[in-house]
Amino acid sequence: MEEDPRDKPRLTQEDLLRFNFIRARPGLVFRRHHRSGLRSHIFQVLDPAEVGRERDGVLQHGLRTFPKAKPVRMLRIFRTRFKGLGEAEEELRRVKLIDTFLAPHHIARSDEFLVDLMVGGRVEPILCGLQEYVEGEAIDPWSALDSNHLSSLWNRISPSNRLGSGSMTDAWVQTVRDRARDFIGLLKRLIAEAHVVPDLAGSGNLLMTLPGHIKLVDINNISRVSFDSSVPLDDRGYPVCDKSIEALSLMERKLLLKPIHGSERIYSFFLDPARMKRVRELEREFHRTQPVGSYTG
Repeated sequence: MEEDPRDKPRLTQEDLLRFNFIRARPGLVFRRHHRSGLRSHIFQVLDPAEVGRERDGVLQHGLRTFPKAKPVRMLRIFRTRFKGLGEAEEELRRVKLIDTFLAPHHIARSDEFLVDLMVGGRVEPILCGLQEYVEGEAIDPWSALDSNHLSSLWNRISPSNRLGSGSMTDAWVQTVRDRARDFIGLLKRLIAEAHVVPDLAGSGNLLMTLPGHIKLVDINNISRVSFDSSVPLDDRGYPVCDKSIEALSLMERKLLLKPIHGSERIYSFFLDPARMKRVRELEREFHRTQPVGSYTG
């Protein structure tokens, strides 16, 4: 029986080109991205000329350098199995909803499309996306996110400015804090008005960019936010809604340098100590049943 490609832990370019809805084109090269995880296969879409320069090098002033090929776009192939077209279209609507609230500065814009996947003699709808490539450094809400931590991000994002003045770094750190205020405000508005939250907890889901914007790059795990005593789990068994609210509170406290107000219902409810204890138990159970380091959103 033909293996469903969504079940494979990794896909190669050869695997990708066997999909019935993808055609080989001489003008494109596909390269598996290192962040392919539980929910999607991710491929870099590359210009063959740039791949050639990366492979053969470029001679300048007697020195040969090997510049890394930068993706033109990112191709995401979602692993989710939908029961029917209606369920797939609902997922697509949720993705577009997140884009409406966070675009243009705080989300990697993506053109989503539904196609028919032919596998095992049957046809199923599958969701894919062509997403903008975002350059930046991953940020972890559970890390320090203090001025020293942000300064180190600046040095990694902009190596050419590593020897720049301290005032330049300080100005960038302040820009990050100012723009984080906008990002956090938009997320709170999304939660209050649309009652959903994207996955803010997955490894590498948030990138810090050179202009100082936090960008959400993983948009395929969107949770319904409800004030219910039970802790909701995603389809992989992870308490992603609660962990995303916790991540939001950590970014607000650390990046905006302000205490979390217990008067805000979203925090008083989801950060209740008894509830957080239950969430930690569910998180430990998830990691016991999944490969180490597998949670990437």
